[in-house]
Amino acid sequence: TYLIDTGKAEHWGDLSRALRTLNITHLTGVIFTHTDKDHVGGAMALATSSIQVDAWYASAFYADVKESKHPVLLAAALRDQPVHWLKAGDTLPLGDGLLRVVGPMSKSDTENCNSLVMVAEGGGGRMLLAGDMEHPEEFELLNAGVIPKCEVLKVGNHGERDATSEALVRYVQPKIAVISTNSKEEPDTPDMAVLRNLYAFRTEIFETQQAESGILVTLQGGQAEAQVMSYRDLPPAASGISLTG
Repeated sequence: TYLIDTGKAEHWGDLSRALRTLNITHLTGVIFTHTDKDHVGGAMALATSSIQVDAWYASAFYADVKESKHPVLLAAALRDQPVHWLKAGDTLPLGDGLLRVVGPMSKSDTENCNSLVMVAEGGGGRMLLAGDMEHPEEFELLNAGVIPKCEVLKVGNHGERDATSEALVRYVQPKIAVISTNSKEEPDTPDMAVLRNLYAFRTEIFETQQAESGILVTLQGGQAEAQVMSYRDLPPAASGISLTG
């Protein structure tokens, strides 16, 4: 079980509720795609929570912070754990499959283009987890030939116009695309150009803002399915009293 990014600090309550509802108390690892606050803001809250974390991972490239002030380093230090710096070519175990890092291949002055891009392989198929990569990182990875065809695309950069080019969609050919966004906070998302690129390949599109607790995406036998989830759809949390901290 991996957690990829922790959202904003003020949204830790939502994330911790989702984890509790799914009965997740132990993470194989937490992976931070890049250092923007809407991706690492909950790192300190996770570090001070009761959730067991076996390993902390972050992109080896970052532009907006000094190493000594890196938010993932500071969070992991609260547990006396190291940070493992990921780069293209690294892999992590994922059940019977594999979590493979395909980007970034070089450091960028734009932090979004330092974002980890990963391919999750399993269930007879693949998911491309694009982080917040923008067009320059997309084109670098496409030119390197490391972007495979995938059944599922986690759309880059919340569906903004500076990501998810027509070329990327043509290479990936996703059956399902998930856009993590909130149009009230980001009125320019999802961008119509991004939606047109996806619709052109008959991709079924899901937005996290449509759901109470998230979008559940599964891969089995090479077939991808997605479901808009509410807390009523999830397994009941364990009852009783828990004292923490």
